[in-house]
Amino acid sequence: MDYLTPDLCDANPGEVEVLEPVFTNYGGRRSFGGKIVTIKCFEDNSLIKLHASKPGKGKVMVVDGGGSLKKSLLGDMIAGNAVKNGWEGFIIYGCIRDIDAIAELDLGVQALNSIPLKTEKLGVGELNVPIEFAGVSFKPGAFIYADNNGIITSAKALT
Repeated sequence: MDYLTPDLCDANPGEVEVLEPVFTNYGGRRSFGGKIVTIKCFEDNSLIKLHASKPGKGKVMVVDGGGSLKKSLLGDMIAGNAVKNGWEGFIIYGCIRDIDAIAELDLGVQALNSIPLKTEKLGVGELNVPIEFAGVSFKPGAFIYADNNGIITSAKALT
């Protein structure tokens, strides 16, 4: 489904929060949205890899990577697995890699930047905990919508 964040903001005044404009759209899907699944991790994408291999229809993985620009939290193999499992997309407060391959996937991906270095796999991180970045708090089960205009959240579905 295509979402236009300006239209969603206009139609739902007072019900959306807008993330600070620090993200770049890397995915092949320019517009995406769904129910939030949160992951909090730092330079370790073990939980991202694990959950990308589980069913994700109607869900967006929102990852608080601490804003690290030193290691990639998502690459083409994990992103490809997410597509196979129906995930709508990823919002990553950190870096990704394999951006040309990710741009070819039917997956929404917004991140701070790209870097070619992979992460350590230490199994460290937290799933479905409240997180905060880019001026917004994210709660598991709330909703998020993203396009080239920006990223917004809402406590309820907006479509």
